[in-house]
Amino acid sequence: MKINIACPSTGLQKVIEIDDEKRLQNLYERRMAQEVDGSVLGEEFAGFIMRITGGNDKQGFPMRQGILTNTRVRLLMHKGHKGYRQRRAGERKRKSIRGCIVGQDIAVLNLAIVKIGDQPLAGLTDDSVPRRLGPKRANKIRALFNLTKDDDVTKYVISRTFTSKKGKEVRRAPKIQRLVTPLVLQRKRARKAAKLASVLRNKEDAAAYKKLVAQRLAEQKEARRSLISKRRSTRRSQKLAAEA
Repeated sequence: MKINIACPSTGLQKVIEIDDEKRLQNLYERRMAQEVDGSVLGEEFAGFIMRITGGNDKQGFPMRQGILTNTRVRLLMHKGHKGYRQRRAGERKRKSIRGCIVGQDIAVLNLAIVKIGDQPLAGLTDDSVPRRLGPKRANKIRALFNLTKDDDVTKYVISRTFTSKKGKEVRRAPKIQRLVTPLVLQRKRARKAAKLASVLRNKEDAAAYKKLVAQRLAEQKEARRSLISKRRSTRRSQKLAAEA
């Protein structure tokens, strides 16, 4: 079985291959997101704590969290499910997926280092890879540099400079997302004012409609009353003419 070990703090990863069944027995029947003592992989990993993040079986089917089996199952999947990409709107399809429990059929197991041990590991903890791309969201930039809401986030954006084909120095930086600026607040106030104006306008329109309906009903009643009075006067005049 191949073990793919990643160290998020340094950005490095390393693949080792273990054929000893006795060492692999310590990984069997473990679930995804469970933590494993590194000493089960070898003496050089003593003191390390690793989390199982996933894996693939010998045919390439990935493990999926929440499926409590160590075998392969066929699930009816739709848009949003892992391991499935819909081709048509509303399409559902039954696809094979591996359970979240480690079994003997796993070919590659992915581990992430949660706690680093005392001894450095070559290719994992002895070096670090700088982050080429930084976070874009304002709150994530604040969390990365431990900033407060009063600090200017735009000064801490991770950017890169390179030479273009024309020989110019070009600086590239991501556009900060969810950044609260005076323009954003102005637009928010405008949306709120528009919503309030719409509510007031709807109330006025409803009151005007109600008044108009009442007026129309009063006009209908008056027209009916005048029609009835006309009929009565006509009948009375006809009766008097017949008696004469």
